[in-house]
Amino acid sequence: MSLVLAFDDDAAQAAALAAALGWPAARIDRHVFPDGETRLRLPPRLPPRVVLLRGLQRPNERLAELLLAAAGTRELGAERLTLVAPYLGYMRQDMAFVPGEVVSQRHLGHLLAAAFDEVVTVDPHLHRVATLDEVLPGRRGIALSAAPLLGAWIAAQRPGALLVGPDEEAAQWVRAAAEPLGLDHAVCVKQRHGDREVEVALPAVDVRGRRVVLLDDVASTGRTLVQAARGVLAGGAAGVDVAVTHALFVGDALAQVQAAGVGAVWSSDCVPHPSNVVSIVPLLARALAA
Repeated sequence: MSLVLAFDDDAAQAAALAAALGWPAARIDRHVFPDGETRLRLPPRLPPRVVLLRGLQRPNERLAELLLAAAGTRELGAERLTLVAPYLGYMRQDMAFVPGEVVSQRHLGHLLAAAFDEVVTVDPHLHRVATLDEVLPGRRGIALSAAPLLGAWIAAQRPGALLVGPDEEAAQWVRAAAEPLGLDHAVCVKQRHGDREVEVALPAVDVRGRRVVLLDDVASTGRTLVQAARGVLAGGAAGVDVAVTHALFVGDALAQVQAAGVGAVWSSDCVPHPSNVVSIVPLLARALAA
């Protein structure tokens, strides 16, 4: 027997995933004490296989609960424990850019490898390692992509659109979204000067009169998208939209993106957000059933 287990704020997606797999679903109950500590209550008996669904956006507040829940599932009978983290935080710090920096990707990977038998995620930030397995020593990592789903949505909404990655790191997702559908695609060049200060140079492609869709794995502060949107509109594009896998949009990011002239903003439901238009549940279900 197998089970999908989730916290209350992931319960809707967990229920959909359980239904797609034909498995039961259960919820982890939480009580937050005045000092900020959390008491967790799991089902008293768990089957041998448990899938724990927990997105790791806002990881500082979610990781402690996740690791405690993982340990609890082992005590209550789980023999094979899979983490499904549609967004896997702390992947961007994949090397020490200056001496003394902690490589968070490496150390988070070790923590998750100690707690889970396998980890399933969507479009993780893997630019200096070849596979998610390398992040999880001795464990299985499954990296899925929502880019083809977003590509299909874009093709239906904006036939013949030009897909543009706002920086070089987006190239892999732009290709995956565009090529199966025969859409034109290109990638900008980005220079980052700080968390909210970036310069974006447009690719050598004529955008005049074309509908452009900026596609990326994650929208956080939105500043890269803002600069890219302004650039393509200044270059004569007929309009610009945005599609992302992970719609974090911290603070005023969404408002800034819209103020830059962006029309529609679309995302997968890896991170709950009003812009969600495509579901990753079928993608997750196929990976877990394999």
